[in-house]
Amino acid sequence: MVDVSSATSAAGIQTRVAASESKSDANAALSSDFDTFIRMLTVQVQNQDPLNPVDSTDYATQLATFSSVEQQVLTNDLLKEMAAQLGGAGLQQAGQWIGMEALARAPVWFNDSPISIRPEYPENADSAKLLVRNSSGDLVQTFDLNGLPEDVVWTGTDEEGALLPVDVYSFQIEHYEGQTLLATATPLSYNRIVEVRSDDNDIVVRLSDGTEIPSTMVTGLRTPTAG
Repeated sequence: MVDVSSATSAAGIQTRVAASESKSDANAALSSDFDTFIRMLTVQVQNQDPLNPVDSTDYATQLATFSSVEQQVLTNDLLKEMAAQLGGAGLQQAGQWIGMEALARAPVWFNDSPISIRPEYPENADSAKLLVRNSSGDLVQTFDLNGLPEDVVWTGTDEEGALLPVDVYSFQIEHYEGQTLLATATPLSYNRIVEVRSDDNDIVVRLSDGTEIPSTMVTGLRTPTAG
């Protein structure tokens, strides 16, 4: 590792109640539609031309079609209810992440505590530089990553050893082969999780700098380091 420096429950009940009410409404609508269908079928039989009666297979086809639609609606309701339950469970589990540090590609709120960075290098890179920018996008520091280290800790200090201002800082790494710039990429860094919420059955994680990312972008978790 290299230091770089100049020196639940109520929500779940509501979800189940809402899903149950939705299912009950759907069942009531299906029951009403089925009664209407039977009445229409009876009227059709009563008023058919006796010299040209409707083929019995047509009745069977109509019944089978309605039954298929009925089953599809019930299946959709069941899937929605299952998705709601799974979403609630996922949110409850992800809620345990609050206060932990997530490894993700995002800016980080710096408040005197060192920030851990995980660079990733192209195969043919033989050198790299770490670029640090403030919330205004100004370049505040540049470091040579000698030996292409896998772990880097940015201490947030200037050339005199004084801490930089509290702010949101973003990181970029320039990869070189000789003197040729191969690519500039955003590295993974550890960032404090301050909120977890559900958005259309997706779990969204809010980081210390205010950035919101899908939980799938979190590639690692750890307990906070001492500041």
